[in-house]
Amino acid sequence: MNSNGNPSTSKPSALRKAGLFYLVFVMFSYTTGGPFGLEDMVTTSGPGLTLIYLLVLPFFWCIPVSLVSAELTTAMPVEGGFYRWTRAAFGDFWGFLAGWWNWSASFLLGGIYAVLFTDYVVYYLPRMTWWEHYFISVSLIVVLTWVNVRGIQAVGRVATALEIFIFVPVATMIVIGFMHWHYNPFTPWVVPNQPTFKVFGVGLAVGLWLYSGYEQLSTVAEEVENPQRAYPRALALVVPLSMAAYFLPALAGLASAGEWEKWHSGFFSDAAAIIGGTFHGPGWLSKSWLGTWMALAAMVASVALLNSTILTTTRMPFAMAQDGYLPSALTRKHARYGTPWLAIVASAAIYALLAWKSLAQLISVYIWLRSATTVLTVLSAWRLRKTRPDLKRSFTIPGGRAGLLYVVGAPVVMALVALLGSDRFGLIGGAIGIVLGPVVYGVVKGKKAVVGR
Repeated sequence: MNSNGNPSTSKPSALRKAGLFYLVFVMFSYTTGGPFGLEDMVTTSGPGLTLIYLLVLPFFWCIPVSLVSAELTTAMPVEGGFYRWTRAAFGDFWGFLAGWWNWSASFLLGGIYAVLFTDYVVYYLPRMTWWEHYFISVSLIVVLTWVNVRGIQAVGRVATALEIFIFVPVATMIVIGFMHWHYNPFTPWVVPNQPTFKVFGVGLAVGLWLYSGYEQLSTVAEEVENPQRAYPRALALVVPLSMAAYFLPALAGLASAGEWEKWHSGFFSDAAAIIGGTFHGPGWLSKSWLGTWMALAAMVASVALLNSTILTTTRMPFAMAQDGYLPSALTRKHARYGTPWLAIVASAAIYALLAWKSLAQLISVYIWLRSATTVLTVLSAWRLRKTRPDLKRSFTIPGGRAGLLYVVGAPVVMALVALLGSDRFGLIGGAIGIVLGPVVYGVVKGKKAVVGR
């Protein structure tokens, strides 16, 4: 594709495309996966504010972003998605930043999801050494890299199986939790005796992280059957499903298990153990049948998140390499599956190098990079309405000018509020991550100038 947003011609490949069914499961597994990860909001912001965040934030974050993604995918269904939308709207510099910031953020996620999987394995193997922990994390990355090299259909089949497996114990916990409603889930509204920025800012950052990524599947638009039709429909299904997947387990857990002060990462398995009763068996089987089941579901959710993260983020270096911003070797496609296998393997290698880090401190840095990418994405919708009215849009953001103002303004305001509420680590790390983008762009342009002489 050129800088004007026109698709570049390429030879037909053996790429196996995914239909709406697989697209829905891949999108859900990337954006949500399950309720796991929201527990820290409860002890940081408070039960009441957490539940309000889970219900309200989508209307200021993922719903506007989804509407933008639906319109621009129907107008420009190309590999690279929002990176190429931004490039078409604002030129090479901002397009590069959208791609680079997104790819950089994916390094954090890829390693973290592998680590989270192994953290839940420790539930069953408590004597695991650090090198065994790292080995399992890297092994998971290797297996899912192989799945992704085989193409989006293979990823979709795996995502479908994983999400169905996750859904059963989560739904069971919700039903049993509502049957054992003992506490007011909204009490207290906020955590007492905590700094305001921590109560509202950190919880908001976690909430935005939970509801991020709805534009990401645009990067594989060329690998989807009839993306102009499938993508808006998938978003219409996934967004409300994601809201329910977060809100209902949190509500059921707080109402039945209580103990909001103990809600930290991994507590959903503990909450399930409290409300599910105990199975008297050997070893860890005697802890709780539902708690053990939920811990296994959390492990599977980490696999689902990593599986779809590899799919969506590895198309970014492929698209940027096509446009000359990264080594051309990253455009190589697999002879049998038609996938950008070298870009997939290169990204996975970086995930493996970071697989010893944790999510706790890095989420605020990730939000900086994700927010910057999201702001550029929604601004691209506004810009392309003015500069490219000729683009055929089979789906348009409803509401005319007011609708366009909503989908652009709401995410921008949310991003600013979240960044202003960052803690010190997020402020420093996020600023460094943002500044690296222009620096790398300058280096790339300098090399191009030297080669062109």
